[in-house]
Amino acid sequence: MFTGLVQGMGRVDALERRGGQMRLSIRALFELPDIVLGESIAVNGVCLTVESSGKNFFSAYASAETMDKTNLGALGSGSKVNLERALALGDRLGGHLVSGHVDCLAHVDRSSPAGESVRYTLAFPQEFGVYVVEKGSVCLDGISLTVNECGQDWLSVNIIPATQAETTISGWTAGRGVNMECDVIGKYVARMLGPYASKARPSGITGDFLRQHGF
Repeated sequence: MFTGLVQGMGRVDALERRGGQMRLSIRALFELPDIVLGESIAVNGVCLTVESSGKNFFSAYASAETMDKTNLGALGSGSKVNLERALALGDRLGGHLVSGHVDCLAHVDRSSPAGESVRYTLAFPQEFGVYVVEKGSVCLDGISLTVNECGQDWLSVNIIPATQAETTISGWTAGRGVNMECDVIGKYVARMLGPYASKARPSGITGDFLRQHGF
């Protein structure tokens, strides 16, 4: 699990693409000590497993499924990425619970200044609208953000100066594909309530019913 609080940015040093899959080598642009083989690191919000490592350096493999659902395929040598190590028990949960399992690609529609912040509006596939709520949480390219406003297939977020400076958001432009992970708790609740919602019956309480019974 992750929090969506990006620890710093990394740079893609090398890429190897093969049959819709990819191996990538990433160098952290901040101190990232004691990287352990097999540990999970979120790269632009995508949970990847460390295959090899060195000082502030690691390599990881992205499967065809990962490539299909995320924007990792758009990376090239020299690309900047957001990095976060997995949450340890007892750590502060400053963002929200993030699994590193991307649901879909959202696309930047537009941006506008909002004081010292920047307001971004993004579009996403309509089937994920049920998991997005106003003032709820969403993870975009590995960054835990609060939803300002939303509709069935769009949302807006407000990016403060610190987030602009410390993540890849400063490079977002119209049309850019962004990894989007909806709130994991909301997804489980929707899944559990789904069978009951399909069996729901009309209550039979109408205006006429209430009047007949003295209301």
